Amino acid sequence: MQKNFVYAGYPDFLRELRSLAEEPYAQFQRRLVPGEKILGVRMPKLRALAKQIAKGDWRRFLADARDDTLEETMVQSLVIGGAGMEYREALARAAEFVPKIKSWAACDVCASSFRFLKQNPERSFAFLEKCLAGGSEFSVRFAVTLMAAFFMSDGCLARLFAAFDRAPCGGYYAKMAVAWAVSSCFVKYPERTAAYLRRCRLDDWTYNKSLQKIVESRRVDRRTKETIRSMKRTNRHKKECGKEG
Repeated sequence: MQKNFVYAGYPDFLRELRSLAEEPYAQFQRRLVPGEKILGVRMPKLRALAKQIAKGDWRRFLADARDDTLEETMVQSLVIGGAGMEYREALARAAEFVPKIKSWAACDVCASSFRFLKQNPERSFAFLEKCLAGGSEFSVRFAVTLMAAFFMSDGCLARLFAAFDRAPCGGYYAKMAVAWAVSSCFVKYPERTAAYLRRCRLDDWTYNKSLQKIVESRRVDRRTKETIRSMKRTNRHKKECGKEG
């Protein structure tokens, strides 16, 4: 990558992006991220490119930006998160970005870049709750992933649990996000999360997947894992929804 890449138009950006691509890596990524067109640019290079754009005419870039490839979409989110714009504008641009998310990979990069959400926790959480209510697979994953990334605290835990219970039961990647978030809560707040699991409204698949993720954690001791295994729902419960993964 050019050490001082200056955004001068989308064709130049695409040429720069393609110059960073590695076909073997693209082939590997295509197996992990179905449904996306992938060039094969590694994440550190995408972050470096986005950082250069964010130092320059980032508004022009965001006005020109397309989401034809996974990398183009990722760079957009990284620029939104890194451009240093005012909170209100960043939130508005995040709202415009969410419908562009077509994969777990494009979604999850936001968890490391949308740090501006911490500036106004109440308004940001309300924004994520609105994304959750949108009901699409990746708007739900986006909401749950960012809630867990930025709002997993003692004071917000009850709100997180309530949000998990409200998450629409549909879409493998949305349900996996809830399971991962619940397991992360358990690692940090085991007693409160265990109490939540005993009364939660999660569907059977998401509930059992949450237990599986807890058991897989290296930060949970063996005795606790045995207890968690004993909490698994069986066929006597409501029919599971979603696909296995």
